[in-house]
Amino acid sequence: MTTWWRDIPLVARSLMTIRFLRSVSQGALAVDFVLYLHAMHWSAAAIGLLLMASGLTGALLSIVVGLISDQYGRKPFLLFYEGGLVLGTLLIVFTHLRIVLIVVAIFFAFGRGANGSSGPFAPAEQAWLASVIPPLRRGSLFSVNAALTFWGMAIGSFLAGVLPGFLTGTQPVVRFDPLFWLTIVIGVINAVQIWWTPEPKPQATERVAENVSSIDETTVRHQENKALSLLALVNTINSLGVGLIAPLLPYWFSVRFGVGPKAIGPVYGLTFLLTGLSSLAIGKVSQRIGLMGSIIWPRFIGVIALISMAFMPSFLPAAILYILRSVVNRGSMGTRQAFSVSLVRDKRRGFASSLNAVSWTVPASIGPAIGGWLMGMGSLDWPFVLASALQLGYIVVFPRVMGQYDPTRGLSKSSLT
Repeated sequence: MTTWWRDIPLVARSLMTIRFLRSVSQGALAVDFVLYLHAMHWSAAAIGLLLMASGLTGALLSIVVGLISDQYGRKPFLLFYEGGLVLGTLLIVFTHLRIVLIVVAIFFAFGRGANGSSGPFAPAEQAWLASVIPPLRRGSLFSVNAALTFWGMAIGSFLAGVLPGFLTGTQPVVRFDPLFWLTIVIGVINAVQIWWTPEPKPQATERVAENVSSIDETTVRHQENKALSLLALVNTINSLGVGLIAPLLPYWFSVRFGVGPKAIGPVYGLTFLLTGLSSLAIGKVSQRIGLMGSIIWPRFIGVIALISMAFMPSFLPAAILYILRSVVNRGSMGTRQAFSVSLVRDKRRGFASSLNAVSWTVPASIGPAIGGWLMGMGSLDWPFVLASALQLGYIVVFPRVMGQYDPTRGLSKSSLT
């Protein structure tokens, strides 16, 4: 075990490991789930509606989870998630009923490429992680966490190109079963890890980490609520743009260029592998230029790559641009998470994480329905154009609205290390 890993708090290491393993199964489903639905003769519009229902349901539940977890702890919610995921996926494998598939996909975010997050229970997990990491280390350690999940997604994406081939010649309903078994095995392992991971009581963490007894509680809450509301507003712009195209990209590659899992899986695998490295690099850069700069500049490059993808004549250049877009765009995920959890005190981080998740999830859930409808009408380019315009708007608005809340603003490199 290397020194940098030992320097991470023990509970944080455990939570990072759990998310890494979960991201392996999610990486496989991110590539193959929409292809599985396509093989089952689902239309693009139907696929988009399912992804929308999943996102909206997750958004609603995440608010409840965030509020309750602040009061009663985070571990029970993650145990419930892993247990429900295992049971639901087992039902899919043994029944193959459409209604079972729909229910499990909606509640456990199948195919949304959630980067290892625990669906609607992610606010509890994110708040738990933030509570055991010192504030000034969150930018770098959240980036490490993001890197690990991207590498897990990479492994899963490579598996997505291989696992369906184990049962060649069978019906799609059976050929994709190895993906579901992978999800089941990892879910069981994670449930055991969560059970043995200690969770400090929120009240104890609050006393140790933050002392605001001399400040009027009403004033502090007002300031926090204002910051959260502004963040939710600007997140809405970007998340709608992301949702228009990102969950449907495997379908778009398949329809536009006639490729399947064997071609798409390795592309996604390489993408997530490089994105993990990018996340680490951006985490380091955030210590020099602050969280704001490390969020905005990578996303600008991502917008250019995204709009260019739509007009590529063949799969290879489109795949290269997709890799570039993901490396710079998703690589800032850790710093974005660190930014959001730093807006409030520990005792409200579950709520803050859930509100942040809702502001991302609701618009991003509407996006696939719109994108799927446009693709179903034969327009494979317009979703890219609209998505790029919205994400460019986010780049302009975010620093103007949220720059004052950057926790690393005005801090020197020495104070961040």
